[in-house]
This record gives sequence, C-alpha cells and structure tokens, in this order.
Amino acid sequence: MNQALICVSFGTTVPAARQEIEAVERALSAAAPDRKMVRAFTSGMIRRILKERGETVYSLPEALEALRQEGTEDVFVQPTHFLCGIEYDKLRAEAGAARQNFARLRVGRPLLASTRDLRALAETVAALYPARQDVAVVLMGHGSAHFANVVYPALQTIFELGGRPDIRVGTVEGWPALAEVRRSLEQMRVRRVHLAPLMLVAGDHARNDMAGEGPDSWKTILEQDGYAVTATLEGLGRCEAVQALYAAHLREDLTRD
Repeated sequence: MNQALICVSFGTTVPAARQEIEAVERALSAAAPDRKMVRAFTSGMIRRILKERGETVYSLPEALEALRQEGTEDVFVQPTHFLCGIEYDKLRAEAGAARQNFARLRVGRPLLASTRDLRALAETVAALYPARQDVAVVLMGHGSAHFANVVYPALQTIFELGGRPDIRVGTVEGWPALAEVRRSLEQMRVRRVHLAPLMLVAGDHARNDMAGEGPDSWKTILEQDGYAVTATLEGLGRCEAVQALYAAHLREDLTRD
C-alpha cells in the first residue's frame, strides 16, 4: 500500500524560522520512514508570499489532491501546530472532506493535546532556561480566541507547581497578555528579564512583537519599566527534546487503528 505523511504547519516567511519547521519535519519523517513525506502550510497569506518568491507550498487540500492523483492509499496528516485550536479544527475539517478519496486517512495530534504533553513541554523549557538569581524568563506564546488558549495559563500553573515561578507565560493574541506578565514581574521584584518564544518558530511575532525595537514590542515596554532585557530568537522547533515529543506522538498514533 502506498503510504504518505503530510507534515502540516502554519508556515513562515522568515528563512531562519523555516529551518525550525524543517527540523521538526525531519524528526517526523524519521519516525515514519516507510512513508513519503509531503509539506503543507495552512496559512494562505504565507503561501502567497512564498509563491511570489518562486516557491510553491501546498495547502492541505492541495497536498491531499496531489497524493490522490499519485494513487496513494494510506495518508497520515501530522500537524506541527501547538494547540487543538482554530488552525487544527480547520485542518481536521479539510482532511475529513477528502477521506473518501483514500483507503485510510488519519489526523495526528498537535504538540499540546494532553496534560502529559503540557508537563513534558514545561520540563523541556525549564531545562532550556535554568533559574538564575534576579532574572525572570518571560515566554511569548501566540494565543488564540479558541478555548484551546487555556493551555497557556495551564502551563503557567505547571511552572509554578514545579518550583519555577520565575518563568512567566504571556501571549501576543490571547490571555494572559503582557499586562498580566508585567503585574507578576512587579511582584517578583527582579531587575532582569529574558524573553523567549513559546512557539515552534521564531518568526515575525518573535522578531517584532517580542524582541523588536519598535515602541510596542515587549522588549521596549519592559525596558521602559526599568528592566534589563535580553532575548532568545530561536523557536522551540530547534530543540531536540521538542522534536522528540512530536515524533513520539506520531509513533503512538501510527500504531493505533
């Protein structure tokens, strides 16, 4: 039976951030070596920009149609998304619409799909940023209007219960926002803040909204609050432990009926 693995990401137009997606794709492909790997991006805007630059990346429906035309019978759709949120719901609907075209078509889980996943990611992030005296680590997640946004306050609780209250979780488009992070920093009475993306890639949000020099960036606002601010501009896709979490999901799901 012809088998394929579609690795589906939101996408990015930032070349360095693209490497972070590709690192996760390699880990997923290695976890399913008998399957042909195909890339798809869910963001239409990103696909259009890439096409203007001379590169064509499939949407998920386009990837599924190409595989149908090739005679592929068994397809596993593996998202690299963080949450069971808006993009994941859209992905599942698109896969469901094409299910009749294949003998078997399944959809995997995003990175954070269970309490176990949240605890594993929190442990990984805590190891990346060891506790330091007088330093708070502020993580910027994307955030969502979807109920799946509860992942972010849940991660904050896990850090605190795990003895790492110095790690603060905020989002750029959800809750908790920077306002909540700033209030917690005031209570901590630290003088230094290290910013890091709680995202697969360090794309536009990380480079502009988090660590940019503009007046509305988290870095600028926190510096105006009086903190000495440093930043990491690497997405979690570069982290081998995070790649292993994605791969473990895939291996588990491939063994299920």
